[in-house]
Amino acid sequence: MDKKSEGYEYADYYKGYVELVPEGDIIQILSDQMKDTVEIVSMLDDEQLSYRYAAGKWSVKEVVGHITDTERIMSYRLLSIARGETTSLPGYDENAYVEEAGFDDIPVRDLLEHFVSVRLATIQLIKSLSKKALERKGTANGHPVSTRALMMIIAGHEIHHRNIIGERYLSKN
Repeated sequence: MDKKSEGYEYADYYKGYVELVPEGDIIQILSDQMKDTVEIVSMLDDEQLSYRYAAGKWSVKEVVGHITDTERIMSYRLLSIARGETTSLPGYDENAYVEEAGFDDIPVRDLLEHFVSVRLATIQLIKSLSKKALERKGTANGHPVSTRALMMIIAGHEIHHRNIIGERYLSKN
């Protein structure tokens, strides 16, 4: 499926995320991802959770917090555009959000509960959307984006960071 030609509109920045998402039912994909991420992160010990593969890089706990924050923001964009919002939605500074959040001080169980609650809310939102809402387009961070693309961005963003956890954190730790 050519996600761009079928109403999937997004900034070039998100192309890598969207391309990571497999074909299939987005609800099932998001649900399966949630289970996989919880399983992977739950198996890590404190040393692995606080590991940074380079100076200035996030810990695994910070990555989980970042995934959750980003999904909350993307879901807000999805809701806003689906409901017909016409004003441009703001961007955000992911590094500033992580720095202010204090994710390393939060028990991993709590971080995962937060992630699951946000994911379940995202799934419920998507399930509630009409065909018309799923075809809407709006603007976020100065770029056009469709509701369909936002669903793919949420899924692809998680895949991207889970891949990084596997490649740069777990294989080196």
